[in-house]
Amino acid sequence: MATGTQAQTLREVLDYGAGDRAALVAPDGPSITYDDLRAQVDRLRVQLRELGIGKDDRVAIVLPNGLESIVTFLTVTAAATAAPLNAAYKIDEFAFYLDDTNASAVITGPEGGEAIVEVAPARAMHIVATMDDAGQVNFAAAGGGNGASASDSPWPTTDDVALVLHTSGTTSRPKRVPLTHRNLTTSLRNIAATYDLTEEDVALCVMPLFHVHGLVASTLSTLQTGGTVVAPPRFNPLNFWPVVREHNVTWYSAVPTMHQALLARARSTKPEVPETLRFIRSCSAALPPVVMDELEQQFGVPVLEAYGMTEAAHQMASNPLPPGNRLPGAVGPGTGVEVAIMDEEGTLLIAGERGEVVIRGENVISGYENNPEANATSFTNGWFRTGDEGMLDGEGYLTLTGRLKEMINRSGEKISPLEIDNALLDHPAVAEAVAFGVAHQTHGEEASAAVVLTGEVTPQELVAFCRTKLADYKCPRVIHVMEEIPRGPTGKIQRRFLTEMFSKGA
Repeated sequence: MATGTQAQTLREVLDYGAGDRAALVAPDGPSITYDDLRAQVDRLRVQLRELGIGKDDRVAIVLPNGLESIVTFLTVTAAATAAPLNAAYKIDEFAFYLDDTNASAVITGPEGGEAIVEVAPARAMHIVATMDDAGQVNFAAAGGGNGASASDSPWPTTDDVALVLHTSGTTSRPKRVPLTHRNLTTSLRNIAATYDLTEEDVALCVMPLFHVHGLVASTLSTLQTGGTVVAPPRFNPLNFWPVVREHNVTWYSAVPTMHQALLARARSTKPEVPETLRFIRSCSAALPPVVMDELEQQFGVPVLEAYGMTEAAHQMASNPLPPGNRLPGAVGPGTGVEVAIMDEEGTLLIAGERGEVVIRGENVISGYENNPEANATSFTNGWFRTGDEGMLDGEGYLTLTGRLKEMINRSGEKISPLEIDNALLDHPAVAEAVAFGVAHQTHGEEASAAVVLTGEVTPQELVAFCRTKLADYKCPRVIHVMEEIPRGPTGKIQRRFLTEMFSKGA
Protein backbone atom coordinates (compact mmCIF):
# COMPACT_ATOMS: atom_id res chain seq x y z
CA MET A 1 0.00 0.00 0.00
CA ALA A 2 1.01 3.62 -0.28
CA THR A 3 2.84 5.29 2.55
CA GLY A 4 3.32 8.89 3.57
CA THR A 5 6.29 9.41 1.24
CA GLN A 6 4.68 12.46 -0.36
CA ALA A 7 3.01 13.91 2.73
CA GLN A 8 3.70 17.63 3.03
CA THR A 9 2.09 18.20 6.44
CA LEU A 10 1.68 16.10 9.56
CA ARG A 11 -2.05 15.78 8.93
CA GLU A 12 -1.30 14.30 5.51
CA VAL A 13 0.99 11.75 7.16
CA LEU A 14 -2.13 10.15 8.66
CA ASP A 15 -3.87 9.65 5.32
CA TYR A 16 -1.97 6.50 4.35
CA GLY A 17 -2.61 4.15 7.27
CA ALA A 18 -5.06 1.31 6.64
CA GLY A 19 -8.40 2.29 8.14
CA ASP A 20 -8.92 -0.70 10.42
CA ARG A 21 -5.30 -1.00 11.54
CA ALA A 22 -4.41 0.18 15.05
CA ALA A 23 -2.53 3.47 14.91
CA LEU A 24 -2.22 4.09 18.67
CA VAL A 25 -2.41 1.60 21.53
CA ALA A 26 -2.37 2.19 25.29
CA PRO A 27 -1.17 -0.84 27.27
CA ASP A 28 -4.10 -1.98 29.42
CA GLY A 29 -6.19 0.71 27.72
CA PRO A 30 -7.94 1.64 24.47
CA SER A 31 -6.59 1.55 20.95
CA ILE A 32 -7.31 3.96 18.10
CA THR A 33 -7.48 2.87 14.46
CA TYR A 34 -6.27 5.03 11.59
CA ASP A 35 -9.85 5.78 10.55
CA ASP A 36 -10.64 6.83 14.11
CA LEU A 37 -7.44 8.86 14.47
CA ARG A 38 -8.13 10.82 11.29
CA ALA A 39 -11.73 11.43 12.36
CA GLN A 40 -10.67 12.54 15.84
CA VAL A 41 -8.02 14.97 14.57
CA ASP A 42 -10.47 16.54 12.11
CA ARG A 43 -13.23 16.77 14.74
CA LEU A 44 -10.95 18.24 17.38
CA ARG A 45 -9.49 20.69 14.88
CA VAL A 46 -12.99 22.12 14.44
CA GLN A 47 -13.30 22.38 18.23
CA LEU A 48 -10.08 24.40 18.38
CA ARG A 49 -11.31 26.67 15.60
CA GLU A 50 -14.58 27.25 17.47
CA LEU A 51 -12.55 28.10 20.58
CA GLY A 52 -10.71 30.77 18.61
CA ILE A 53 -7.45 28.94 17.81
CA GLY A 54 -6.21 29.89 14.33
CA LYS A 55 -3.27 28.94 12.12
CA ASP A 56 -0.97 31.62 13.54
CA ASP A 57 -1.57 30.72 17.20
CA ARG A 58 0.82 28.81 19.39
CA VAL A 59 -0.59 26.27 21.81
CA ALA A 60 1.32 24.96 24.82
CA ILE A 61 0.61 21.30 25.61
CA VAL A 62 1.20 19.91 29.11
CA LEU A 63 0.00 16.30 29.11
CA PRO A 64 1.50 13.02 30.31
CA ASN A 65 2.66 10.43 27.78
CA GLY A 66 -0.23 8.55 26.27
CA LEU A 67 -2.84 8.50 23.54
CA GLU A 68 -4.42 11.81 24.52
CA SER A 69 -1.05 13.53 24.24
CA ILE A 70 -0.44 12.20 20.71
CA VAL A 71 -3.97 12.96 19.50
CA THR A 72 -3.74 16.46 20.97
CA PHE A 73 -0.37 17.12 19.37
CA LEU A 74 -1.56 15.99 15.94
CA THR A 75 -4.70 18.11 16.26
CA VAL A 76 -2.81 21.23 17.28
CA THR A 77 -0.37 20.87 14.36
CA ALA A 78 -3.36 20.59 12.01
CA ALA A 79 -4.80 23.82 13.38
CA ALA A 80 -1.93 25.93 14.71
CA THR A 81 1.59 25.44 16.14
CA ALA A 82 2.27 22.99 18.97
CA ALA A 83 4.56 23.85 21.89
CA PRO A 84 4.71 20.73 24.10
CA LEU A 85 6.23 21.31 27.54
CA ASN A 86 7.59 19.11 30.30
CA ALA A 87 4.95 18.70 33.01
CA ALA A 88 7.74 18.64 35.61
CA TYR A 89 8.68 22.26 34.97
CA LYS A 90 8.40 24.69 37.86
CA ILE A 91 6.39 27.92 37.81
CA ASP A 92 9.30 30.10 36.68
CA GLU A 93 10.10 27.71 33.84
CA PHE A 94 6.50 27.64 32.63
CA ALA A 95 6.39 31.43 32.78
CA PHE A 96 9.51 31.67 30.60
CA TYR A 97 8.33 29.20 27.95
CA LEU A 98 4.81 30.65 27.70
CA ASP A 99 6.22 34.13 27.29
CA ASP A 100 8.95 33.08 24.88
CA THR A 101 6.56 31.19 22.58
CA ASN A 102 3.80 33.82 22.94
CA ALA A 103 1.33 31.02 23.61
CA SER A 104 -2.33 31.80 22.83
CA ALA A 105 -3.63 28.73 24.64
CA VAL A 106 -2.61 26.05 27.12
CA ILE A 107 -3.91 22.49 26.94
CA THR A 108 -3.74 20.40 30.11
CA GLY A 109 -5.44 17.29 31.41
CA PRO A 110 -8.25 17.38 33.97
CA GLU A 111 -5.65 16.87 36.71
CA GLY A 112 -2.25 18.52 36.99
CA GLY A 113 -1.23 21.58 35.06
CA GLU A 114 -2.01 23.94 37.94
CA ALA A 115 1.44 25.53 37.75
CA ILE A 116 1.21 26.48 34.08
CA VAL A 117 -2.35 27.74 34.43
CA GLU A 118 -1.26 29.88 37.37
CA VAL A 119 1.32 31.76 35.30
CA ALA A 120 -0.50 31.75 31.94
CA PRO A 121 -1.33 35.28 30.72
CA ALA A 122 -5.00 36.29 30.75
CA ARG A 123 -5.11 36.30 26.94
CA ALA A 124 -4.16 32.58 26.88
CA MET A 125 -7.14 30.24 26.79
CA HIS A 126 -7.02 27.23 29.11
CA ILE A 127 -8.30 24.09 27.36
CA VAL A 128 -8.79 20.79 29.15
CA ALA A 129 -8.26 17.55 27.20
CA THR A 130 -10.04 14.42 28.37
CA MET A 131 -10.12 10.88 26.99
CA ASP A 132 -12.88 8.34 27.63
CA ASP A 133 -12.53 4.57 27.94
CA ALA A 134 -13.04 4.16 24.19
CA GLY A 135 -10.07 6.42 23.38
CA GLN A 136 -12.12 9.42 22.31
CA VAL A 137 -10.46 12.75 23.14
CA ASN A 138 -12.44 15.94 23.73
CA PHE A 139 -11.50 19.56 24.39
CA ALA A 140 -13.34 21.97 26.66
CA ALA A 141 -12.60 25.61 27.44
CA ALA A 142 -11.78 26.19 31.11
CA GLY A 143 -11.17 29.93 31.01
CA GLY A 144 -9.16 32.73 29.44
CA GLY A 145 -9.04 33.75 25.80
CA ASN A 146 -11.33 36.06 23.88
CA GLY A 147 -13.88 33.47 22.79
CA ALA A 148 -13.84 34.60 19.16
CA SER A 149 -14.22 31.86 16.53
CA ALA A 150 -11.42 31.21 14.05
CA SER A 151 -13.53 29.00 11.79
CA ASP A 152 -12.24 30.66 8.63
CA SER A 153 -8.56 30.06 9.47
CA PRO A 154 -6.94 27.90 6.75
CA TRP A 155 -5.11 24.59 7.11
CA PRO A 156 -1.36 24.86 7.69
CA THR A 157 0.91 24.40 4.67
CA THR A 158 4.29 22.69 4.30
CA ASP A 159 6.25 25.84 5.17
CA ASP A 160 4.21 26.72 8.25
CA VAL A 161 5.71 26.04 11.67
CA ALA A 162 4.22 22.87 13.14
CA LEU A 163 6.26 22.56 16.31
CA VAL A 164 8.22 24.95 18.51
CA LEU A 165 10.78 23.53 20.93
CA HIS A 166 13.73 24.95 22.82
CA THR A 167 17.35 23.93 23.01
CA SER A 168 18.39 22.56 26.37
CA GLY A 169 19.98 25.80 27.48
CA THR A 170 22.81 24.06 29.38
CA THR A 171 25.36 26.59 28.09
CA SER A 172 23.16 29.64 27.43
CA ARG A 173 19.61 30.93 27.41
CA PRO A 174 17.39 28.36 25.62
CA LYS A 175 17.02 29.10 21.92
CA ARG A 176 13.61 28.81 20.20
CA VAL A 177 13.58 26.20 17.43
CA PRO A 178 10.77 26.47 14.84
CA LEU A 179 10.22 23.17 13.00
CA THR A 180 8.07 23.42 9.87
CA HIS A 181 5.90 20.69 8.45
CA ARG A 182 8.56 20.34 5.72
CA ASN A 183 11.34 19.87 8.29
CA LEU A 184 9.34 17.21 10.10
CA THR A 185 7.96 15.25 7.14
CA THR A 186 11.46 15.17 5.61
CA SER A 187 12.84 13.76 8.84
CA LEU A 188 10.06 11.16 9.02
CA ARG A 189 10.88 9.92 5.53
CA ASN A 190 14.57 9.71 6.41
CA ILE A 191 13.91 7.71 9.58
CA ALA A 192 11.44 5.35 7.89
CA ALA A 193 13.95 4.66 5.10
CA THR A 194 16.83 4.09 7.56
CA TYR A 195 15.01 1.36 9.47
CA ASP A 196 12.85 -0.07 6.65
CA LEU A 197 9.69 0.78 8.58
CA THR A 198 6.43 -0.60 7.19
CA GLU A 199 2.82 -0.93 8.26
CA GLU A 200 3.80 -4.20 9.97
CA ASP A 201 6.02 -2.41 12.48
CA VAL A 202 4.98 -1.76 16.07
CA ALA A 203 6.99 0.87 17.94
CA LEU A 204 7.08 1.12 21.71
CA CYS A 205 7.32 4.80 22.67
CA VAL A 206 9.08 5.12 26.02
CA MET A 207 10.59 8.58 25.44
CA PRO A 208 8.75 11.71 26.63
CA LEU A 209 6.45 13.30 24.08
CA PHE A 210 7.61 16.85 24.79
CA HIS A 211 10.90 15.99 23.05
CA VAL A 212 11.73 15.26 19.37
CA HIS A 213 13.09 11.79 20.17
CA GLY A 214 9.74 10.46 21.35
CA LEU A 215 7.61 12.59 19.04
CA VAL A 216 9.50 12.18 15.79
CA ALA A 217 11.46 8.93 16.00
CA SER A 218 9.10 6.68 17.93
CA THR A 219 5.69 8.13 17.08
CA LEU A 220 5.48 10.16 13.86
CA SER A 221 7.90 8.01 11.84
CA THR A 222 5.78 4.96 12.68
CA LEU A 223 2.54 6.72 11.69
CA GLN A 224 4.33 7.83 8.49
CA THR A 225 4.43 4.19 7.34
CA GLY A 226 1.04 3.06 8.66
CA GLY A 227 2.47 1.16 11.62
CA THR A 228 1.32 1.02 15.25
CA VAL A 229 2.57 3.07 18.20
CA VAL A 230 2.28 1.57 21.68
CA ALA A 231 2.36 4.44 24.17
CA PRO A 232 2.59 3.61 27.89
CA PRO A 233 2.33 6.48 30.40
CA ARG A 234 5.97 6.09 31.42
CA PHE A 235 9.08 3.95 31.02
CA ASN A 236 8.94 1.08 33.50
CA PRO A 237 11.72 -1.56 33.42
CA LEU A 238 9.57 -3.92 35.49
CA ASN A 239 6.83 -4.40 32.87
CA PHE A 240 8.82 -3.44 29.76
CA TRP A 241 9.21 -6.92 28.27
CA PRO A 242 5.66 -8.09 29.04
CA VAL A 243 4.39 -5.06 27.09
CA VAL A 244 6.80 -5.83 24.22
CA ARG A 245 5.54 -9.42 24.08
CA GLU A 246 1.85 -8.62 24.46
CA HIS A 247 1.84 -6.09 21.62
CA ASN A 248 4.33 -7.80 19.29
CA VAL A 249 6.65 -4.79 19.37
CA THR A 250 9.19 -4.75 16.54
CA TRP A 251 11.45 -1.93 17.78
CA TYR A 252 11.93 0.71 20.40
CA SER A 253 14.13 3.78 20.73
CA ALA A 254 15.54 5.09 24.02
CA VAL A 255 18.39 6.93 25.69
CA PRO A 256 21.33 4.95 27.13
CA THR A 257 20.07 5.34 30.71
CA MET A 258 16.92 3.43 29.80
CA HIS A 259 18.92 0.71 28.04
CA GLN A 260 21.15 0.41 31.09
CA ALA A 261 18.12 0.09 33.38
CA LEU A 262 16.89 -2.82 31.27
CA LEU A 263 20.35 -4.41 31.33
CA ALA A 264 20.58 -4.10 35.11
CA ARG A 265 17.36 -6.06 35.44
CA ALA A 266 18.33 -8.58 32.76
CA ARG A 267 21.53 -9.50 34.60
CA SER A 268 19.48 -11.00 37.41
CA THR A 269 16.37 -12.04 35.49
CA LYS A 270 16.93 -12.73 31.81
CA PRO A 271 13.85 -11.57 29.90
CA GLU A 272 11.93 -13.51 27.29
CA VAL A 273 12.52 -11.42 24.17
CA PRO A 274 9.88 -12.08 21.49
CA GLU A 275 10.85 -12.98 17.93
CA THR A 276 8.94 -9.95 16.67
CA LEU A 277 11.66 -7.56 17.94
CA ARG A 278 13.77 -6.49 14.93
CA PHE A 279 16.17 -3.95 16.41
CA ILE A 280 16.85 -1.54 19.25
CA ARG A 281 17.67 2.12 18.59
CA SER A 282 19.67 4.41 20.87
CA CYS A 283 19.86 8.19 20.56
CA SER A 284 20.05 11.55 22.40
CA ALA A 285 23.23 10.67 24.33
CA ALA A 286 26.40 8.69 23.62
CA LEU A 287 26.00 4.90 23.84
CA PRO A 288 29.17 3.36 25.29
CA PRO A 289 30.39 0.44 23.13
CA VAL A 290 30.38 -1.89 26.16
CA VAL A 291 26.68 -1.13 26.68
CA MET A 292 25.91 -1.72 23.00
CA ASP A 293 27.70 -5.06 23.12
CA GLU A 294 25.86 -6.21 26.24
CA LEU A 295 22.50 -5.13 24.83
CA GLU A 296 23.04 -7.26 21.76
CA GLN A 297 24.20 -10.22 23.84
CA GLN A 298 21.32 -10.02 26.31
CA PHE A 299 18.48 -9.26 23.89
CA GLY A 300 19.70 -10.90 20.69
CA VAL A 301 18.90 -8.13 18.20
CA PRO A 302 21.02 -5.46 16.50
CA VAL A 303 21.48 -2.21 18.43
CA LEU A 304 21.64 0.87 16.21
CA GLU A 305 23.08 4.08 17.63
CA ALA A 306 21.77 7.24 15.97
CA TYR A 307 22.59 10.95 16.15
CA GLY A 308 19.90 13.58 16.43
CA MET A 309 19.17 17.09 17.58
CA THR A 310 16.17 19.37 17.79
CA GLU A 311 17.41 21.74 15.06
CA ALA A 312 17.41 18.86 12.56
CA ALA A 313 13.91 17.63 13.43
CA HIS A 314 15.76 14.85 15.21
CA GLN A 315 17.74 12.32 13.13
CA MET A 316 20.91 13.19 11.21
CA ALA A 317 22.87 9.91 11.14
CA SER A 318 22.47 6.30 12.18
CA ASN A 319 24.17 2.96 12.07
CA PRO A 320 22.32 0.79 9.53
CA LEU A 321 20.38 -2.41 9.91
CA PRO A 322 22.15 -5.66 8.97
CA PRO A 323 23.75 -6.49 6.62
CA GLY A 324 25.12 -2.96 6.98
CA ASN A 325 28.02 -2.42 9.35
CA ARG A 326 27.18 -1.40 12.93
CA LEU A 327 30.26 0.42 14.16
CA PRO A 328 30.47 0.61 17.98
CA GLY A 329 31.33 4.10 19.15
CA ALA A 330 30.14 5.68 15.89
CA VAL A 331 26.71 7.07 14.98
CA GLY A 332 26.82 5.87 11.38
CA PRO A 333 26.59 7.77 8.09
CA GLY A 334 24.17 10.58 7.30
CA THR A 335 20.58 9.41 6.82
CA GLY A 336 19.24 11.55 4.00
CA VAL A 337 21.16 14.43 5.57
CA GLU A 338 24.49 15.85 4.40
CA VAL A 339 27.09 15.57 7.15
CA ALA A 340 30.55 17.14 7.03
CA ILE A 341 33.36 18.29 9.31
CA MET A 342 34.35 21.97 9.38
CA ASP A 343 37.17 23.91 11.01
CA GLU A 344 36.78 27.20 12.86
CA GLU A 345 37.35 29.23 9.67
CA GLY A 346 34.58 27.44 7.78
CA THR A 347 36.76 25.10 5.70
CA LEU A 348 35.45 21.57 5.17
CA LEU A 349 37.90 18.91 6.35
CA ILE A 350 38.78 15.54 4.86
CA ALA A 351 38.14 12.08 6.29
CA GLY A 352 40.03 11.45 9.51
CA GLU A 353 40.36 15.11 10.46
CA ARG A 354 38.66 16.29 13.61
CA GLY A 355 36.48 19.38 13.71
CA GLU A 356 32.92 20.62 14.18
CA VAL A 357 30.10 18.50 12.78
CA VAL A 358 28.00 20.46 10.28
CA ILE A 359 24.81 19.40 8.52
CA ARG A 360 22.38 20.53 5.84
CA GLY A 361 19.12 19.22 4.43
CA GLU A 362 15.41 19.96 4.28
CA ASN A 363 14.97 18.60 7.80
CA VAL A 364 17.25 21.34 9.21
CA ILE A 365 15.86 24.66 10.42
CA SER A 366 16.72 27.80 8.46
CA GLY A 367 17.28 29.74 11.68
CA TYR A 368 16.37 30.21 15.32
CA GLU A 369 13.47 32.51 16.04
CA ASN A 370 14.25 36.08 17.07
CA ASN A 371 17.91 35.29 17.74
CA PRO A 372 20.18 36.96 15.14
CA GLU A 373 23.28 36.44 17.28
CA ALA A 374 22.79 32.67 17.44
CA ASN A 375 21.99 32.53 13.73
CA ALA A 376 25.16 34.43 12.84
CA THR A 377 27.33 31.90 14.66
CA SER A 378 25.31 28.75 13.86
CA PHE A 379 25.25 28.91 10.06
CA THR A 380 28.27 29.01 7.73
CA ASN A 381 27.97 28.82 3.93
CA GLY A 382 24.61 27.06 4.17
CA TRP A 383 25.79 24.55 6.77
CA PHE A 384 24.36 24.36 10.30
CA ARG A 385 27.06 24.11 12.96
CA THR A 386 25.96 21.52 15.52
CA GLY A 387 28.40 22.43 18.30
CA ASP A 388 29.55 18.79 18.36
CA GLU A 389 33.11 17.74 17.60
CA GLY A 390 33.73 14.65 15.51
CA MET A 391 35.30 13.11 12.45
CA LEU A 392 34.24 11.07 9.42
CA ASP A 393 35.99 7.93 8.28
CA GLY A 394 36.52 6.83 4.69
CA GLU A 395 33.11 5.14 4.62
CA GLY A 396 31.28 8.26 5.79
CA TYR A 397 30.71 6.97 9.32
CA LEU A 398 30.62 9.74 11.91
CA THR A 399 32.31 9.43 15.30
CA LEU A 400 31.47 12.07 17.88
CA THR A 401 34.20 13.10 20.29
CA GLY A 402 32.16 15.46 22.45
CA ARG A 403 30.47 18.82 22.67
CA LEU A 404 32.89 21.58 21.75
CA LYS A 405 31.91 23.52 24.87
CA GLU A 406 32.44 20.41 27.01
CA MET A 407 35.93 19.54 25.74
CA ILE A 408 38.51 19.62 28.54
CA ASN A 409 41.40 21.97 27.73
CA ARG A 410 44.43 20.95 29.80
CA SER A 411 47.38 23.19 29.01
CA GLY A 412 46.25 23.41 25.40
CA GLU A 413 45.63 19.65 25.04
CA LYS A 414 41.99 18.98 24.13
CA ILE A 415 40.54 15.97 25.92
CA SER A 416 37.25 14.32 24.95
CA PRO A 417 35.20 13.46 28.05
CA LEU A 418 33.61 10.59 26.11
CA GLU A 419 36.99 8.90 25.85
CA ILE A 420 37.35 8.95 29.63
CA ASP A 421 33.73 7.77 30.06
CA ASN A 422 34.40 4.72 27.91
CA ALA A 423 37.67 3.89 29.68
CA LEU A 424 35.98 3.92 33.10
CA LEU A 425 33.02 1.88 31.84
CA ASP A 426 35.42 -0.91 30.93
CA HIS A 427 35.90 -1.53 34.65
CA PRO A 428 33.51 -4.28 35.85
CA ALA A 429 32.56 -2.35 39.02
CA VAL A 430 31.50 0.81 37.15
CA ALA A 431 27.86 1.08 36.11
CA GLU A 432 27.93 4.72 34.94
CA ALA A 433 30.73 7.19 34.34
CA VAL A 434 30.83 10.86 33.42
CA ALA A 435 34.00 12.86 32.84
CA PHE A 436 34.13 16.64 32.98
CA GLY A 437 36.59 19.49 33.33
CA VAL A 438 37.31 21.41 36.53
CA ALA A 439 39.31 24.58 36.95
CA HIS A 440 43.03 24.10 37.66
CA GLN A 441 45.51 26.79 38.74
CA THR A 442 48.37 25.50 36.56
CA HIS A 443 46.74 23.74 33.62
CA GLY A 444 43.63 25.87 33.24
CA GLU A 445 41.47 22.75 33.34
CA GLU A 446 41.92 19.23 34.63
CA ALA A 447 39.95 16.10 33.91
CA SER A 448 37.73 14.80 36.69
CA ALA A 449 34.99 12.18 36.72
CA ALA A 450 31.96 10.89 38.60
CA VAL A 451 30.92 7.25 38.73
CA VAL A 452 28.10 5.05 39.95
CA LEU A 453 29.39 1.71 41.21
CA THR A 454 28.00 -1.81 41.29
CA GLY A 455 31.03 -3.41 42.92
CA GLU A 456 33.91 -2.81 45.30
CA VAL A 457 36.57 -0.44 43.98
CA THR A 458 38.19 2.70 45.35
CA PRO A 459 38.53 5.99 43.45
CA GLN A 460 42.31 5.58 43.59
CA GLU A 461 42.05 2.15 41.96
CA LEU A 462 39.90 3.64 39.22
CA VAL A 463 42.47 6.36 38.56
CA ALA A 464 45.12 3.65 38.23
CA PHE A 465 42.81 1.70 35.91
CA CYS A 466 42.42 4.74 33.66
CA ARG A 467 46.20 5.04 33.41
CA THR A 468 46.33 1.60 31.80
CA LYS A 469 44.01 2.81 29.03
CA LEU A 470 44.68 6.53 28.54
CA ALA A 471 47.61 8.87 28.19
CA ASP A 472 48.52 10.36 31.56
CA TYR A 473 47.30 13.87 30.72
CA LYS A 474 43.82 12.51 29.92
CA CYS A 475 43.39 10.63 33.18
CA PRO A 476 41.14 12.13 35.84
CA ARG A 477 43.07 13.01 38.98
CA VAL A 478 39.95 12.87 41.14
CA ILE A 479 37.01 10.48 40.76
CA HIS A 480 33.82 11.11 42.74
CA VAL A 481 31.50 8.24 43.70
CA MET A 482 27.82 9.22 43.42
CA GLU A 483 24.53 7.42 43.95
CA GLU A 484 23.22 8.76 40.65
CA ILE A 485 24.46 10.93 37.79
CA PRO A 486 22.57 14.22 37.28
CA ARG A 487 20.55 14.20 34.08
CA GLY A 488 18.12 16.46 32.28
CA PRO A 489 14.45 15.55 31.66
CA THR A 490 15.28 13.57 28.51
CA GLY A 491 18.12 11.60 30.06
CA LYS A 492 21.05 13.71 28.88
CA ILE A 493 24.01 13.85 31.24
CA GLN A 494 24.54 17.29 32.78
CA ARG A 495 28.33 17.55 32.52
CA ARG A 496 28.38 21.29 33.07
CA PHE A 497 26.39 20.85 36.28
CA LEU A 498 29.11 18.50 37.54
CA THR A 499 31.80 20.98 36.50
CA GLU A 500 30.09 23.70 38.51
CA MET A 501 29.48 21.40 41.48
CA PHE A 502 33.02 20.13 41.82
CA SER A 503 34.92 23.21 40.64
CA LYS A 504 33.78 24.95 43.81
CA GLY A 505 35.99 22.67 45.82
CA ALA A 506 38.87 22.62 43.34
